[in-house]
Amino acid sequence: MFVKVCGVTSEEDALLVVAMGADAVGFVFAPSPRQIAPQRAAEIARRLPSEIVTVGVFRDDARDRVVEVAHAAGLRAVQLHGNESPADTHWIRQRVPLLIKAFPAGDPRLDQADEYAADAFLVDSPTPGSGEVFDWSLAEGAPAHRRIILAGGLTPENVGDAVRVVRPWGVDVASGVESAPGRKDPSKVRAFVEAARAAEPPPRPPRGDPDDRPFDWMLDERL
Repeated sequence: MFVKVCGVTSEEDALLVVAMGADAVGFVFAPSPRQIAPQRAAEIARRLPSEIVTVGVFRDDARDRVVEVAHAAGLRAVQLHGNESPADTHWIRQRVPLLIKAFPAGDPRLDQADEYAADAFLVDSPTPGSGEVFDWSLAEGAPAHRRIILAGGLTPENVGDAVRVVRPWGVDVASGVESAPGRKDPSKVRAFVEAARAAEPPPRPPRGDPDDRPFDWMLDERL
């Protein structure tokens, strides 16, 4: 189970998240109480272990700026949380190591997910970034043959149920593990990671398709 903790704003919290077992640290560059300056994100990212996936979160930014910020901050992935077109995602994906495309649950664009050049798709609340839980049945519209990251109102208390219902490849959390906006709570982060991994179903045996196998960021030949 891939676990991403988003909205990190300090080096202390980034190191905490890593110590608690998360796979990825997210930095929000879109307007948000958790927004961080690119230079500060770069300083934090440099202090993290090489196996940690550092992700920059953008919403409807110019594609040139997305790539410029990702490179300047030394990030390994970008997450696009707006109305980016397939052409924009293809252009950006050619210039960054990994790309996550986010959609609100129930978004009809999920039916055309294959048109977006994404390594994974994030399904969020219909009000992205709100921290609101949504009807997890809406995530059933996500393409079953792609890596799906579930977000939206997840907490240590409900992430296990969410994983069992939706069976995502990964989960993403921000406000659900905070003591205050932008401040992570150690006990909540630990409990979230443990609950998500405990609910993960046994891996399916490979059937020849690379997307049927557990994905290891460190073994991906594109990195």
